Amino acid sequence: MIDRDTHERIIALVHKEVVPAIGCTEPMAVALCTAKATELLGCRPERIEARLSANILKNAMGVGIPGTGMIGLPIAIALGAIIGKSEYQLEVLKDLTPETLEEGKRFVTEKRIDIGLKEGLCDKLYIEITCFAGPHSEKAIIAGSHTHFVSGDASYARTSSGIYNDEIALDMRMVYDFATTAPLDEIRFIEEARRLNMNAAREALKGNYGHNLGKTIDRPLSKGIFGNTIFSHIISRTASACDARMGGAMIPVMSNSGSGNQGICATNPVCVYAKENENTEEELLRALMLSHLTSIYIKQSLGKLSALCGCVVASIGSSCGITYLMGGNYERICCSVKNMIANLTGMICDGAKPSCSLKITSGVSTALLSSLLAMEGKCVTSEEGIVDDSVDKSIHNLTAIGADAMCKTDELVLKIMTSKGK
Repeated sequence: MIDRDTHERIIALVHKEVVPAIGCTEPMAVALCTAKATELLGCRPERIEARLSANILKNAMGVGIPGTGMIGLPIAIALGAIIGKSEYQLEVLKDLTPETLEEGKRFVTEKRIDIGLKEGLCDKLYIEITCFAGPHSEKAIIAGSHTHFVSGDASYARTSSGIYNDEIALDMRMVYDFATTAPLDEIRFIEEARRLNMNAAREALKGNYGHNLGKTIDRPLSKGIFGNTIFSHIISRTASACDARMGGAMIPVMSNSGSGNQGICATNPVCVYAKENENTEEELLRALMLSHLTSIYIKQSLGKLSALCGCVVASIGSSCGITYLMGGNYERICCSVKNMIANLTGMICDGAKPSCSLKITSGVSTALLSSLLAMEGKCVTSEEGIVDDSVDKSIHNLTAIGADAMCKTDELVLKIMTSKGK
């Protein structure tokens, strides 16, 4: 049984990590930091200097900024200074209007923004914004997570595993026990993830976003290949929400661990399966909590940003949720986790961009396969690859590869992305 203190700390952790966001969270976090620095300055800045970690640069280069029709950091920074409110957190640009967009574009064309890499940095999530007006300047810093303001370069305390000192360290048994036994009224708030992320999938169908992967899967040719099945519906609804988000739609989604795509991937597959399998509302809510909390658990040791694509993490979560909806117990759910780790480990993150919907579709497809195998009693064993008898050890093997062993891969990916055409 989970004691009351542990229960309340898990609730607090989920509230902290599962939050609404408009647009890709990396440029939104930069806009948020700009808004804070502007507020400290007390007036609109004349120029802005941004010094960022490599992973922030990587994830913000090719993604659409909601409501602008533009991509990348300059317009996000400009709008953060012009309309951003730090109290809005990752919805920092929700007050955008056509008039303020034009102001932002002028700010960019006047070359008032200087963006560069923060040298000598070890943290993968670091944003330092300095705003200048006349002889005055103010600085704001976000580090460690997308909304975590700090007063100096190293003033935030984390353990060696990447967990903040005030957070509870999770394990798979704790995740499962909490999701399946917590009083329903105390976890009902997770239903907001369903509302936002399934709405994003519906709204995506009203426009043409990104590569239109979600729409493509719904078309007659795709139905001839995939059929009109639970599988095709799951990947379509998940990809559609990602299409809209990466394509710059002004649509809020519920993020997970600082990523909207992870939030979508942890939510929509579970919701679609539950609807088509005619699961009860309680089963759906518990499956959603299981999915999101599993993703949070994995991210505790992987870190908010890494060389490993976040869809691997969130797809493991959704596989757990779907296995639960299939009637799976703790042992079957652990099998689904191991099956996932045996398959998707090593998928690189090469920034946030429209083609993320392709990776999410790969992750969700693997999640369904892993769940089906688990329910058949099939589980990748410790004789195979990086999978261990312990599900927690298997997860930490995955995150060690993503957080540590793939660092050189991350450096090369960024070098490739920044040297195109040179």
